[in-house]
Amino acid sequence: DGTREEFNREKVLGSMLIACGKRPVPVETVREAAEFIERDVFQEFEDEVSSREIGDRVMRALKMIDPIAYVRYASVYQEFASLQDFIELGKSIEGYECSVLGVRGERPEHLP
Repeated sequence: DGTREEFNREKVLGSMLIACGKRPVPVETVREAAEFIERDVFQEFEDEVSSREIGDRVMRALKMIDPIAYVRYASVYQEFASLQDFIELGKSIEGYECSVLGVRGERPEHLP
């Protein structure tokens, strides 16, 4: 809609935590992902970044962290309107190897 607002890591973190609700994902992993997204955005964009770009980065991070959180976030972010939308997304990640990994695909130091 063209409205502008400052990047808000807490807003990104909050939406990611909601998507990860009741999932076996350590809060620290989600926090690290939100911090990585923030650093990445500030390094790549000088002045402004679209909410679409931020949402896409959140989806990529959640896809690496937890498949259910990824689907939850995608269903809201992409405004799923039908069961078919869920089925298509599910097919797109079928067989995708997800685990509690860091955003860069590395196991975070705080995990065994």
